[in-house]
Amino acid sequence: MSVAGLAGLLVLAGLAAYMQTLTGFALGLIMMGGIGLSGLMPLPEAAVLVGCMVLVNAAQVLARGWRDIAWAEFWPVVISSLAALAAGYWLLGLMVSRSIDWLKLVLGIVIIASSLQLALKPQPLAARSSTVSFALFGAIAGLMGGLFSTAGPPLVYHLYRQPLPAVSIRETLVAVFAVNAVIRLSMVAAASEIPHSGFWWGLLCIPAVMIMTSVAKRWPPPLSVLSIRHIAFGLLFLSGLSLAVPALLKIIGDHAS
Repeated sequence: MSVAGLAGLLVLAGLAAYMQTLTGFALGLIMMGGIGLSGLMPLPEAAVLVGCMVLVNAAQVLARGWRDIAWAEFWPVVISSLAALAAGYWLLGLMVSRSIDWLKLVLGIVIIASSLQLALKPQPLAARSSTVSFALFGAIAGLMGGLFSTAGPPLVYHLYRQPLPAVSIRETLVAVFAVNAVIRLSMVAAASEIPHSGFWWGLLCIPAVMIMTSVAKRWPPPLSVLSIRHIAFGLLFLSGLSLAVPALLKIIGDHAS
């Protein structure tokens, strides 16, 4: 990896960690979108790097906030996500073996759909949703986590509709993402899919994650939660569109020729 490429990766990691700490999600989406557009590393290796970053971010966030985790919501989500995580990881391998353009197309669609969901303001529910609904959204999150280490958007939307304190929702999300990251990294290790040697330079992103997580916690921006969501929406929508459209045109061109 070149010096310029590593510098770009560090900036991207810092931005992703900053947004993750403020919102409880978006780290994986921003990282995968940015790496997919820049080509700094293969997408499967990028997903491994994101998993490592999620764990570092979660360790910092949950060091004091773990007491606020909503355990009644946490357990059905985590349990249902495990099988779906394995399915998503299998699908990733299938797409990699077929075509990188299909992989970019699916990632772009996931990011666009996630950004559109961020633009929607979750309407609070009067009563807690059923345990089955948490299991369902946990499975969807697990599938996305297995594919790209991006387990967030559907689960984020569902949890933010619940009659729970915002701090409990945020800590619960971070805890779920941390468990998913541990399981996914274990799958990578079990499959002996060791990343390319250039990947290890990417671990220098971890200090950037730690620094920007602390900055976001101590000096949050003077913006409303809604404004932050709008910024996240813009970043994700544009990156998703930039990934999906060229990949789709390439696939159409290959089939036409």
